[in-house]
Amino acid sequence: MTVTTQELLLRRIRDVADYPIPGVTFKDITPLLADPEAFGALTGALAELCVRHGATKIVGLEARGFILAAPVAVSAALGFVPVRKAGKLPGATLSQAYELEYGTAEIEVHAEDLLPGDRVMVIDDVLATGGTAEASLELIRRAGAEVAGVAVLMELGFLGGRARLEPTLAGAPLEALITL
Repeated sequence: MTVTTQELLLRRIRDVADYPIPGVTFKDITPLLADPEAFGALTGALAELCVRHGATKIVGLEARGFILAAPVAVSAALGFVPVRKAGKLPGATLSQAYELEYGTAEIEVHAEDLLPGDRVMVIDDVLATGGTAEASLELIRRAGAEVAGVAVLMELGFLGGRARLEPTLAGAPLEALITL
């Protein structure tokens, strides 16, 4: 029996009950990252999406998005640009505030890392409510770059992130390898 990439990835994602708070089931990707076959398959699948959508750079969202996006950038021979929480990058930055369920947050990118003509694929581990991804798309466009799309390992469909992102995507694709 041949195992699909999606099945391989699902087998390596562990459910942790009542974390970080009671009633929440956390999707732990550390077993997937520890398995070279699964991590390689994930990296390959995300790199293929970047190439298919014509990306010239990859943005990884802090923090787990860094873990996924950096090897994808190397595999696809593309530049990697970290989008960090406010105050973590030295030098000139562009910042974007966004709403959370419990307040606000802010992300930043180095102003010179995204340029007009860049086609940027955003990579993260999970699409939940979509707030961070939405802010990253706005940040990319403010830098003068074009959004090639968003690619995530998992989409938690019941949290409505896709619907929130639709207007900001403006026709760019949203690809989830797994939808729960």
